[in-house]
Amino acid sequence: MQNKIALEEHFATADTIGDSEPYFGRDVWPTKKAQLLDLQDERLRRMDACGIEVSIVSLNSPAVQARADAALAIDIARRANDQLAEQIARRPDRFRGFAALPLQDPEAATLELRRAVEELGFVGALVNGYSQTGSMDKAVYYDLPQFRPFWGEVERLDVPFYLHPRLPLASQQLATEGHPWLMGPAWQFSVETGTHALRLIGSGLFDEFPKLTVVLGHLGELLPFNIWRTSHWASADGRNPQGIPAKKSFVDYLRQNFYVTTSGNFRTLAMRNAMEEMGTARVLFSSDYPFEEMEEAATWFDAAEIGENDREAIGRDNARRLFKL
Repeated sequence: MQNKIALEEHFATADTIGDSEPYFGRDVWPTKKAQLLDLQDERLRRMDACGIEVSIVSLNSPAVQARADAALAIDIARRANDQLAEQIARRPDRFRGFAALPLQDPEAATLELRRAVEELGFVGALVNGYSQTGSMDKAVYYDLPQFRPFWGEVERLDVPFYLHPRLPLASQQLATEGHPWLMGPAWQFSVETGTHALRLIGSGLFDEFPKLTVVLGHLGELLPFNIWRTSHWASADGRNPQGIPAKKSFVDYLRQNFYVTTSGNFRTLAMRNAMEEMGTARVLFSSDYPFEEMEEAATWFDAAEIGENDREAIGRDNARRLFKL
């Protein structure tokens, strides 16, 4: 399929490039480092070869979210957004941008989102999970009350918020201690991010701001598969809601306020599950480059056993509508 739109495609700056090194072996890191720092050369050639017309680019992980000093996080986010805007300006026909945001300081993040959307022309924000603040062993999640004004601005600007994975705090990794193969993309990313998304849902956030849109990668970070069971127990009318603030069922919020992408999860059965659970209109193509290969993503998606109308919707049309491209 030609003219696809991909929206979990990463880059790095000099400030953040080191954050990605632990995900790769020493033998491949020089190649991956170069790919993260490049937008105009190899990346464009591979997009052409894979039928990707537009990439919505975002900062690597955890980057801004792992700077416990709020002033430093604010500075890194602003410089990253300016650098990305300069790169997009060179090829506005091929690239769009997600803002990096310093959510260690909700007011500063609100102002930076407004600047990125209204002045830089970005189409939304991508945030790498919780933010460490004050110290590296303290985390804030975005269902907390101090973030409500920020979410109000996201709704006012009418742009999607992409909740991207990161590892849990070290103190929260006891379940995987001694089993490093469970860390990162293999398992822990999805557990951490899916739990964060459930916190947002359960907090009543989407009752207060019903037009909010949150995007999850990797075909929903396990949520589409398990949402009925979570909803069955935890929803306000579920078997054990324990005073939950959210008024509707978890299934309803997933279908009304969330989109999922195929980034790094190239499995047709899993994509079909998301299509059935959420509706085809809420599934979007992505590759997760350079952490995954564009070629693998495109080859799989172009041949996936789905209808051609669904392929066109997931590969391009849903993203055009969502991001007003």
